[in-house]
Amino acid sequence: MRIATLFLFATGLGLAASAASSLTMGKADMKSAGVLTFGPDGILFAGDPAAGSIFAIDTDDNKATAGVSVDLKAANEKIAALLGTTADQITINDVAVNPVSHKVYFSVTRGKSTDATPVLLRLDAAGKLSELSLDRVKHSKVALPNPGSAESKGRGPSPRMESITDLAYIDGKVYVAGLSNEEFSSSLRAISFPFTGADRGTSVEIFHGAHGRFETAAPVRTFVPYTIAGKPHLLAAYTCTPLVKFSLGDLKEGQKVMGTTIAELGSGNRPLDMIKYSKGGKDYILMSNSARGVMKISVDKIESYDSITKKTDITGVPYETIASLKGVEQLDLYDSKNAIMLIKGEGGALDLKTIALP
Repeated sequence: MRIATLFLFATGLGLAASAASSLTMGKADMKSAGVLTFGPDGILFAGDPAAGSIFAIDTDDNKATAGVSVDLKAANEKIAALLGTTADQITINDVAVNPVSHKVYFSVTRGKSTDATPVLLRLDAAGKLSELSLDRVKHSKVALPNPGSAESKGRGPSPRMESITDLAYIDGKVYVAGLSNEEFSSSLRAISFPFTGADRGTSVEIFHGAHGRFETAAPVRTFVPYTIAGKPHLLAAYTCTPLVKFSLGDLKEGQKVMGTTIAELGSGNRPLDMIKYSKGGKDYILMSNSARGVMKISVDKIESYDSITKKTDITGVPYETIASLKGVEQLDLYDSKNAIMLIKGEGGALDLKTIALP
């Protein structure tokens, strides 16, 4: 999934120059294309869960342009046609907006069998789709030292394919959610960029109110950075659907950290994407979900909510469901007033739309 990111380019152009100079020309040998997020100077970070790696790719897309409304009807069909196949033979894994150029990037899998290939595409303001070639591109990568096992233990995806469930670039580091092969397999990692290596990460535990128990094996599905009481945090959503806060200062290698559950947003649901935005002087989270629509969550007074420690149903930080938004599968912040959404319509077509922030 695409994740909306808080871009804190702490050292400005100096950081951008350093980041670009750390990349080398060659083939980016991605085994899979997962979640995306942008860093400085048009650098795209792409998760490769099959390989347990994260790629930094120079998109050569760093010229500032004003955002315009972008709409692409039947995006899945047009992407399939560009790749010489049919819509039922591709999967759109994530959508991310370059905050500088406002071009929209897609992470796509072409094929459904063992020979499926990863593809990165972009859409410009004129509505033109093009492939971002991985055969010769400036890039670097970092391998996770302890990704989840590649062996599936049931009908769902293997822990390896959930080793990278979300990404965000924050103040010189790429934050990674997913599963590791540690005893507490749910993990959060902070990897410095330019890449020099990744450590074991932090094992994270939460109390899941709907289940009435502590959990250490459920991965964070999507998260956003947010400052609470002057300190940087991650707001993380899990399946079925607890909302949890983690202090960035607690995320240290080899540590086990308990997150603070501040909301239960309803069981039988999987969060898909989150973005943070401001409107009317207040801060909100917009979260798309598999079964409970798009939620608008007020986070202005988030520090005032107590930790949930007992079995409970919907409670904690309040939200409203945006009735007009249905079938939203991917979500990213387009600009200060709009979001990009990939929306499933009738007949299975996926339409990319620019939607005013509610």
